[in-house]
Amino acid sequence: MPARRQPPTVRRRRLAAELLGLRTAAGLTREQVAETTGLSTGALFRIEKALTRPQKRTLILLLDLYKVTDSPKRNELFDLLRQSQQLSWLQLFEDNLPQSYQTFISFEAEASRLSDYEGDMMPGLLQTEAYARAVIQGLMPEEAEEDVERRVEVRKRRQQVLTQAKSLSLWTIVDEAVIRRQVGGPAVMREQLQHLIAAARSPAVTVQVIPFSAGAHVGMPGSFIVMEFPDPDPPLIYTENAGGGLFLEADADVQRYRAGFQRLAAQALSPKDTLELIKQAAEVA
Repeated sequence: MPARRQPPTVRRRRLAAELLGLRTAAGLTREQVAETTGLSTGALFRIEKALTRPQKRTLILLLDLYKVTDSPKRNELFDLLRQSQQLSWLQLFEDNLPQSYQTFISFEAEASRLSDYEGDMMPGLLQTEAYARAVIQGLMPEEAEEDVERRVEVRKRRQQVLTQAKSLSLWTIVDEAVIRRQVGGPAVMREQLQHLIAAARSPAVTVQVIPFSAGAHVGMPGSFIVMEFPDPDPPLIYTENAGGGLFLEADADVQRYRAGFQRLAAQALSPKDTLELIKQAAEVA
């Protein structure tokens, strides 16, 4: 059986970009590098696209070829290689999760800020265990119980990013349908709404709701997340549908989704008014 491809991380993405830039600056094609080093063009392509993590000896070979003799620069790239490993806990679940979801989790764990619009369900980072279980069962009605529980566990582990010493900043906007739909029944929904209220009071979390009265809005085609990272790593857009997850990193796409999120924020209720609406929804759930 072939080895399962590990999801890229932010640091592997940066290492890939650095190596592509160094090859370009050296004026070499992939074919020329392959001819000189013995690497296949396919292997080099996968390294430069962050699809695979190079071995240390391969990195040394490439840096020597690109005449990177500056010790601080070489050490920086070796550090990136060392830090580009997959999340240790994620390896326990890789057989149960789609590749795009694993990649998303890896990026999420290294993000400094998430701007998350959800039109159908609560953001994963703010779901209670019971709500998460009900969502997964609803989305995957034929999934075995043990596999559902493994996915619930993954969701719980993801939420650790909100309680770590260097927790990320989360700004989430949800459609009013998200707080009205009774996922899991009244008791589960009340607990979820109360949890959302508590989360919204955290200084690291901002919650807004787009009320039905706002009418049509730019989020109607589907949910998306703007993922931002500490400098110098560029932002990413993550979108998801029934066919799986998709990452967008072109500047035009990032700017379009950022602008769309700001439009949604302008149409949404203020955080204060959002809390009042969620409280009302919890009372009647």
